[in-house]
Amino acid sequence: MEKTSSALWKRLETLFATKSLANRLMLKQCLFTFHINECKLLRDHISQFIKVFQ
Repeated sequence: MEKTSSALWKRLETLFATKSLANRLMLKQCLFTFHINECKLLRDHISQFIKVFQ
């Protein structure tokens, strides 16, 4: 188990931030299924859209 927050962050990056085919397909799915909910503010949609690419 990781002891520091930076070590934990590095571990999470190695698990989930790889450029594998599965991760790229998941990002594409998030992008293509992104839709606007009329009840939310536009800035919330923009921030959610930006999170897909980070």
